[in-house]
Amino acid sequence: MSQIDLQPAQRDDWECIENLMQFFMYELSQWLPIKLGQHGLFAIQPKTPYWRQPGTRPWLLRVEGELAGFAIVDDEVRLAEVQYNLAYLFVVRRFRGRGIGRQVVTQLLAGLPGQWQVLHLDANPPARAFWARVLPELSGGAFSCQPSTADGYPCTLYRFLVPA
Repeated sequence: MSQIDLQPAQRDDWECIENLMQFFMYELSQWLPIKLGQHGLFAIQPKTPYWRQPGTRPWLLRVEGELAGFAIVDDEVRLAEVQYNLAYLFVVRRFRGRGIGRQVVTQLLAGLPGQWQVLHLDANPPARAFWARVLPELSGGAFSCQPSTADGYPCTLYRFLVPA
């Protein structure tokens, strides 16, 4: 089993996460009509105000000391009783299929007990398969899901409780 290090991102790490967002957007462009900008990058607005929000918690993921992705939890929730939203989860492609995403989610949930939501795009088959496989186990089967949308795209919204 690989050594996984999930560390809270510091202010100096925000640029790194925004760089990794290019790869995140690249992955999504396989299923959504996301276009490259004039200079060969996806048009991602700087997220400095988002990083500064008290409810935004970014993490960097390292596997065996090597940068391997990121996760961001925020409080931009869609359901009144929910406290935490898993806004982003990205594992670099070469580290996938080894249970790393599951371990990252497990660590995040363990550190933040309460009501959670996870939203994934229905057009993203790997995300659909991941959450269908992982969420029943991590929630003890006690979760709900409902159809939703994000930027006009069909999504699935999960809600579940992580006990203290």
